[in-house]
Amino acid sequence: MPKFLIQATYTPEGTKGLLSEGASGRRAAVDQVVSGLGGKVETMYFAFGEDDIVLIVDFPDPVSMAAVSLTVKASGALRTRATPLLTIDEIDEAARRQVNFRAPGP
Repeated sequence: MPKFLIQATYTPEGTKGLLSEGASGRRAAVDQVVSGLGGKVETMYFAFGEDDIVLIVDFPDPVSMAAVSLTVKASGALRTRATPLLTIDEIDEAARRQVNFRAPGP
């Protein structure tokens, strides 16, 4: 199952919601959304600095990740970025594939 690193920052409205329902309430909401699309939350941490939340999630396919991303961003409560995570075996496979590429320039 594809894994994704999700980094998110609360907007002021999102922060008010977090203060109202607490971290455990947000974790339950995240679990519900991810499992509703056949995925699983591997880990979820709250942080301070540039990101407020860092998660690693498994989804059955990239389209499921995109659906969650679009819905969360449309809410206006969070700004998010999702990064696909690849295993060592997947990178080894990628390194073995032939790619016909010519760099730009003379």
